[in-house]
Amino acid sequence: MNITDTHTHLYSEAFDEDRNEIINRAIELGITRFFIPAIDSTYTNAMFQLEMDFPKHIFLMMGLHPTHVKSNFMDELKHVEDMLAARKFYAVGEIGIDLYWDKSTLEIQKEAFKYQIRLAKQYKLPIVIHCREAFDEIFEVLEGEKSDDLFGIFHCFTGDFEQAHRAISFNMKLGIGGVATFKNGKIDTFLNQIDLKHIVLETDSPYLSPVPYRGKRNESSYIIKVLEKLSIIYGLSAEEIAEITTENSKAVFKI
Repeated sequence: MNITDTHTHLYSEAFDEDRNEIINRAIELGITRFFIPAIDSTYTNAMFQLEMDFPKHIFLMMGLHPTHVKSNFMDELKHVEDMLAARKFYAVGEIGIDLYWDKSTLEIQKEAFKYQIRLAKQYKLPIVIHCREAFDEIFEVLEGEKSDDLFGIFHCFTGDFEQAHRAISFNMKLGIGGVATFKNGKIDTFLNQIDLKHIVLETDSPYLSPVPYRGKRNESSYIIKVLEKLSIIYGLSAEEIAEITTENSKAVFKI
């Protein structure tokens, strides 16, 4: 099988003790493509090191995470802009709006989100959206930016059936990870009504571990549990799910 993890923070401090081991463990299981979202400028060098260590497997994004949109956000956006001008990235992400941690920054989060969407269009790159308790706000921004060159992934999709279709209407794939395995995750109740052509797999490691690892550090090899869950939901073999979702990721990232 050739499996793609479309969203994993492998540069995270959570992996400092065994990073190479967990990456090699995933590769041995057939997880050979890892797409790496940015958070802010403080992680850029660690991302570049990861790419140097695993050049055939690591594909970097560039962006400013919404929870890191602070008073210096224009400096951070300048960093994003400079990086995109300097070298190849495969997406602008992760970007979006997060109202779980801090509602007071909504306006500057929206400003940063719009700014980065426009950078993605400029470079003809997909966007990778982070949305937490902010579906209405995200959709409002996407509606204003809607165009043929707006496309990407709705990372860690946790919405309902209607929100899934609305996300898809903006040329977004749905990033499905550990939440699909949760008893209260809910998306497993309607996912089989969403054509598999709209789905990509992700872990969001080290976060959101699937059952039976829930509550522990997530890692890319655990995407196998997501694959197994989707195999049950769609009534297809794990190999078929892996092939289709990897092809979907290639359609988004152009590689």
